[in-house]
Amino acid sequence: MRILRLSSKEIQNLCDRYYWNKKRVTEKVRRVVDDIREDGDAALLKYTRRFDKVKIPAKDLKVSANEINAAYQNIDTGFIDDLKSVIANIEKFHRRQLPKPWRMKKSEGVQVGEIFRPIDSVGVYVPAGTAPLVSSVYMSVLPARIAGVKKIVLATPPNKFGGVDPHILAVANLLNVDEVYKMGGAQAIAALAFGTETVPKVDKIVGPGNDYVTEAKRQVFGYVDIDMLAGPSEVAILANQFSDKNYVLQDMQAQAEHLKGMAILVTTSKKFAKAMSKEMKKGYIVLAKNLDQAAEIINRIAPEHLEILIKSPSRVIKKINNAGAIFVGPYSPVCVGDYVAGPSHVLPTGGTARFFSGLGVRSFLKGMHTITYSKKALEKEKTAIERMTKIEGLVKHLESYKARFL
Repeated sequence: MRILRLSSKEIQNLCDRYYWNKKRVTEKVRRVVDDIREDGDAALLKYTRRFDKVKIPAKDLKVSANEINAAYQNIDTGFIDDLKSVIANIEKFHRRQLPKPWRMKKSEGVQVGEIFRPIDSVGVYVPAGTAPLVSSVYMSVLPARIAGVKKIVLATPPNKFGGVDPHILAVANLLNVDEVYKMGGAQAIAALAFGTETVPKVDKIVGPGNDYVTEAKRQVFGYVDIDMLAGPSEVAILANQFSDKNYVLQDMQAQAEHLKGMAILVTTSKKFAKAMSKEMKKGYIVLAKNLDQAAEIINRIAPEHLEILIKSPSRVIKKINNAGAIFVGPYSPVCVGDYVAGPSHVLPTGGTARFFSGLGVRSFLKGMHTITYSKKALEKEKTAIERMTKIEGLVKHLESYKARFL
């Protein structure tokens, strides 16, 4: 395997990766979104037959209570015990994220502040293409629940029998998801964004998905909010001659289990890079001059997951600005974050960690500013308001001010 350096074109390609900018996908998704918006259930059922290869009547799109009860008969009871432990970890982390309202006395007679309110309704998309992503249910639903979202609707593709994986249903039920719908792909995103005769419209859509799901989220953004544009999973690993070679190799191979998953080794050791190049079959190896340059490379790549497997990791963490989640030390592999650690595993990919954050409680809250003036305090603002309204030509704004002093 070839070893890359900072100046190489391949490094720039890694930094410029964008998975969803494909004209063919964009046009296909646009047709699906337009059809769902115009024809509702009829279009949704048509695309379910076409893409999921299953015929479902509109009345069966919503998972019934009987289906949920039956799901518990098809899962190992140990799964529920493990799940309760995991849920406790995730709840503990996300409750720490809850912001507190605040007020500040700016001057005599003036108070400003901020209060927070949850989004009313959220749609959670859970992929089930190659395998049902059970962990994505609790990683998406729990932050929304803790934020206080009133209504949570879950969408997941039906299997060939027109049903839903029992583990997904059990988790959704335990977390008090309000409604579960058998629908997948771009058609599910459009149905959640615009609503149909059967599927309720939501205010925000979250959750990972394939190119079509991601493109659909991009196209409906503005009609609803979305969490992020998430592409294939990725990891960058910072290691050197003191790191355990087997840990690095296993973590790189684990990433390869994901469809189109990407793994990047960043190292300051030429010897370590050469040794790993003989072992690795997939991925990238980037050789940095020193830890400062390694941090620069990582910030440019802005990986979804970053593992730091060197001694004294704090020295590097101070310089990392762009990463979805940072896994520190040899006993913090990405898999622990995927399933049990606490933070949500719904994270920015494709370099979008430069401006997106991972899913969390704040993803489901709106901040509202509060402004309180006394008459005396308002009077002191006369000169500034007169000047600004004159510059902007907004006469009625000034009149609304003057009305308080007639």
